[in-house]
Amino acid sequence: MAELLSGRHILVVEDEMMILMMIEDMLADLGCKSMTAVATVSQALAAITHEAFDVAMLDMNLNGDKSHAVAAALMVGRVPFLLSTGYDSCEIGDRYRDRPILRKPFTSGDLAVAMARILEGTPRTSRPGQTATGTACRAPKNFPRKFVRG
Repeated sequence: MAELLSGRHILVVEDEMMILMMIEDMLADLGCKSMTAVATVSQALAAITHEAFDVAMLDMNLNGDKSHAVAAALMVGRVPFLLSTGYDSCEIGDRYRDRPILRKPFTSGDLAVAMARILEGTPRTSRPGQTATGTACRAPKNFPRKFVRG
């Protein structure tokens, strides 16, 4: 499973720092070396505009703001994504019911299965500045923490 995310650039949209740290570790165990982490809808939309992602992980509630606009932008850009939520399926809406949903709390195994499901058969995105080990992970200026693996 360590190769699952090798060479993939991942967008993680999560506003809870402890959950983000857990996700970072899980993604690293799955081979992730390139991740952009954002905490707000506006940061996520800016990241989607300026970067190419292979896959995204989207928390549905960002400090009280619903992230439906982010999900819609990912769909327009044809970026596969999964949803992460502590809420029931009523919060997700019919438009996204076909997406994998990780119910909080989730395990590394749950994340691996969901990522494998959405990445099956999808090519890796080519990005400017990409190296053999991936690009440096970065977060927008107002995000409380940068994630760098490599």
